[in-house]
Amino acid sequence: MKTFKRLLGYAFPLRHYIPEYVIYTIVGVIFGLFNFVMLIPMMDTLFNKEAVIKAIPLPEFSYSIQYFKDLFNHYYTSLVLNGGPIHALVFVCCIIATCTIIANLGRYMASRTMIRMRMKILENLRNTLFRRLLGQSLSFYHNRQKGDILSVVTNDVQEVENTIVNSVQVLLRDPFVIVSTFILLFIISAKLTLFTIFFFPISGYLISYISKKLKKKGYYSQEMLGKILNVSEESLGNIKVIQGFGGESFVEGKFAKVNKGFTKISRSLFNQRELASPISELLGIVVVVILIIYGGYLILGEDGTLTAPAFIAYIGAYSQIIQPAKNISNAITGLQKGLVAGERIFAMIDEPVKIEDSPDAEPVASFDKNIEYKNVTFRYDQQNVLQDVSLNIEKGRMIALVGRSGSGKSTMVDLLPRFYDVTEGQLLLDGKDVKGLKLRDLRHLMGIVSQEAILFNDSVFNNIAFGQPDADPGAVIKAAKIANAHEFIENLENGYETTIGDRGMKLSGGQRQRLTIARAIFKNPPILILDEATSALDTESEKLVQDALDKVMQSRTTIVIAHRLSTIQHAHEIIVMDKGHIVEKGTHDMLMQNNGTYKKLVEMQEFK
Repeated sequence: MKTFKRLLGYAFPLRHYIPEYVIYTIVGVIFGLFNFVMLIPMMDTLFNKEAVIKAIPLPEFSYSIQYFKDLFNHYYTSLVLNGGPIHALVFVCCIIATCTIIANLGRYMASRTMIRMRMKILENLRNTLFRRLLGQSLSFYHNRQKGDILSVVTNDVQEVENTIVNSVQVLLRDPFVIVSTFILLFIISAKLTLFTIFFFPISGYLISYISKKLKKKGYYSQEMLGKILNVSEESLGNIKVIQGFGGESFVEGKFAKVNKGFTKISRSLFNQRELASPISELLGIVVVVILIIYGGYLILGEDGTLTAPAFIAYIGAYSQIIQPAKNISNAITGLQKGLVAGERIFAMIDEPVKIEDSPDAEPVASFDKNIEYKNVTFRYDQQNVLQDVSLNIEKGRMIALVGRSGSGKSTMVDLLPRFYDVTEGQLLLDGKDVKGLKLRDLRHLMGIVSQEAILFNDSVFNNIAFGQPDADPGAVIKAAKIANAHEFIENLENGYETTIGDRGMKLSGGQRQRLTIARAIFKNPPILILDEATSALDTESEKLVQDALDKVMQSRTTIVIAHRLSTIQHAHEIIVMDKGHIVEKGTHDMLMQNNGTYKKLVEMQEFK
């Protein structure tokens, strides 16, 4: 119930839709029921030819059902007496047609209103969820499968629409339909209506029992769907490796296993969910049969309190209860799966954001002096990745981080833009702890070029001017020229407007990397982080990329992680790391003379 209330909270700002929806629903229901009232005089006209019709005087106006009933009878009897039964029949049929048009128009407008509301609810929910995901730290994504996250963003939100939002629509409309119909039924025959009400609690109990069984299975179903998405995304993203190592059968078996589990749970879930509809329909038929027997007794028996035309109208009106009752039972059972989806969505929304602005965070607009790692320790999953690291980086200097894989180099640079926060110690920018600075401002001071060229399925222009769709074209072209990218961009099919495909797959590795460098140049940050930017390139591409990097590093503070000697040997200072510690510092020549760890790395061809 808590989850349901939270989901309804997304509808609260849209509450102005409710009165409009209710008005249209009332119009649809009232005029729909009026048709069944019209059945009584129509049947009387058709089958009671010998009945004596007496004139009924025009009633005095009053706000009551009796007034409208007497008004209709006045015109009806006048038509029968003056124009004959055919005129009266045409009159009744015209009223029925008019009521049908108005009723259907009311239902249509109610549906349009609800569609606007439901689409806005889902839009707000998706925006809230996506905004939360964008604000999470990298550790959030390390602990979750991508497929499970995608399942929540797509399938779980869709499940909320298919079940909970639909249920809200049903619960707003159908109880009113049932109550209004029962009022009409009481007016036609109170005895018959009281007799039928006895069967409704039995149906409600059976539907409630089925609903409780659904919730647990619904959770497992959504979880298994997330696993299917994860295996699919992982396999398609690594198709070259799968085919290259002949692993198609293995991956296919892995997918089939997960898919079989999902199918088994879903089959059981749907079987139970669909059980609600036949049960409610069976009970409805049983009630109708008993209704006909008891109604026949009231018509044919000595009581004579019910006429045949009124009984036919009663059956017609009562049939209108069955579908809304089925809708409500289906909504209640379907609601359980939707609540599971809602719980998964809110679990992700409620996940604490580990990296965010402190309440008193200060803005920062420039980098003026230095970056200082002060006795920094960082732990991940209870293991020390960095331990008691101290390092001072003066503005305008190029610092190179070297060491074997797993020595802590990437973690050092990831701490600076606060992808992670230090566990102990301080990381200072111009003497201020980065935790006390506004996160957006801090990251705006930095440009990052990583080993993997991270690009978007968009135009070359939008990839370079990322986040600035109204950027100056001249500035974009200038950045591309500095990055040695302008020439190949010009040769593309549509130049700077060419879409480069998923992750830039239409381009070569060197071209992709030069675009990421152009993006960093366009941003024009005072601090540049190069995380093994040339390690995955061939010699020719490396030359072009390295030349671009040399240009962009001028007059900037640069932190470089590299496996190639050519990238770092001209650094102002080389920091040698091992097992989370800084073990050596100095220039290339100094470190070679020390005969320490750095020289061993070079001699072991850790650098080329």
